[in-house]
Amino acid sequence: MQDVLVAGGGKIGMLVAVLLSRTADYKVHLADHRIKLDDLSFLGTPSPIQHVTLDIADKDALKNYIVQHDIKSIISCLPYFCNPGVAEIAKENGLNYFDLTEDVNVTTKVKMFASDAATAFVPQCGLAPGFISIVANDLMQHFTQVNAVLMRVGALPVHPNNALKYALTWSTDGLINEYGNPCKGIVRKKEVTLQPLEGLETITIDGLVYEAFNTSGGLGTLADSYNGLVDTMNYKTLRYTGHCKKMRLLMNDLKLNEDREILKKILEKALPRTHQDVVLIYVAVNGYRDGELIEETYVKKIYPKSIAGKLWSAIQITTAASACAVVDLVLNSAIPRKGLVLQESISLQDFINNRFGQYYL
Repeated sequence: MQDVLVAGGGKIGMLVAVLLSRTADYKVHLADHRIKLDDLSFLGTPSPIQHVTLDIADKDALKNYIVQHDIKSIISCLPYFCNPGVAEIAKENGLNYFDLTEDVNVTTKVKMFASDAATAFVPQCGLAPGFISIVANDLMQHFTQVNAVLMRVGALPVHPNNALKYALTWSTDGLINEYGNPCKGIVRKKEVTLQPLEGLETITIDGLVYEAFNTSGGLGTLADSYNGLVDTMNYKTLRYTGHCKKMRLLMNDLKLNEDREILKKILEKALPRTHQDVVLIYVAVNGYRDGELIEETYVKKIYPKSIAGKLWSAIQITTAASACAVVDLVLNSAIPRKGLVLQESISLQDFINNRFGQYYL
């Protein structure tokens, strides 16, 4: 049984802890200064999760806990801006490190800690970035020459009833970060910077029309891995039609991208939270195989599910299950893992066959 520390008991961290604790292979420590024991009461008594009230920003307290409990791996489910500090502690204490960050600058800092690490450093273990890169990389292997890789993901309310046609299903900080930061892509075989909320297009899935537009971070490290090798590669977020125009008004015309705290307050006051959501995953790759121009797509819709007697939203399930599958594959791989581990180095077949990856079926 491996001791793992889940840092952050929010929407995703709680489910990561629950999923890992339901196996006989992990002893899960959940560190969060906000969680009360009542929050874990649905798991029964005694709880399979060891909860500790701990401020992760207190490095001395975190180090002491790691040493006292012989923690071997840490999974950061904290807001993206907390991850460099967690990665530093992981490096100093010889821990395997995993996170969910979509932030490009944070991932760059994590890479620095990973450069000469004797343990695994695996950033971007969620849905997008994360699983989406595993799918795209797998499809690309089916071609002798890849022309275009289009990656689209959306977490949407099933029954939208407001002007933005949206509900808050995950971190507001992360959402604003994706909508407001520069985006990576590949154009004419060169890695380029694209503007968020641009590149608006429509996609039809199962007869329903959605819009898609550039957002930051979802591409993960895939553009770096395939720079110079494919003609076109980009990542866009899926939303109901009309959403992008209204977000442009808020972020660009009203300049709230320059005052993100106010934007966060507006969104959290105006938009409801919901567990009645759907996650849309769409990847299309076209190129040549046996001299013929071919396109292959991967399309999946995932809805909320009940786990351990509690209903979890689709975005919680897809993000947490992806993180747990990657943790499981890395920590139990027959191949030694150390330094930076990229999502695209993970086989889609291995992922889907994994006990946590099966939530994507």
